[in-house]
Amino acid sequence: MSVSLYGSGQTVLQVVSATTTSQTVVSGATFGSTGLSVSITPQSTNSKILVMLLGGQMSYNAGTQASSTIYRGATNLGNATYGLSTQYSSGSNGQNPPGCGYLDSPSTTASTTYTVYINSPNGGTAYFNQNTTLATLVAMEISGS
Repeated sequence: MSVSLYGSGQTVLQVVSATTTSQTVVSGATFGSTGLSVSITPQSTNSKILVMLLGGQMSYNAGTQASSTIYRGATNLGNATYGLSTQYSSGSNGQNPPGCGYLDSPSTTASTTYTVYINSPNGGTAYFNQNTTLATLVAMEISGS
């Protein structure tokens, strides 16, 4: 089944998703995997893959930063330091949705894996799903035009 995107000439060809309630703790500026990943096999090298992180929670201590990003295989799709989404709190501990997304052009028909990673760019500690909330990673293949 495919869904046409009204007026765009593009179609959603497939949707895959994965969920987790597992907690991940990462200290320092090096991105660490949360283990939340999805694999998708594009039908065409012209397809785009829309990857979105929905729900979940990022926690961090006062004066620190927490960033989330999405990797395609070993490639960070966001900024090397701040990923795709960064939160910061100067006065108190923080908790926010880590939501991030990316429209990728992998140019392949091979199975492609997308994984959520987190870090603390200024050297603190970042917590993903500290309170075991539900996080969902969704990948949608969109036909090229």
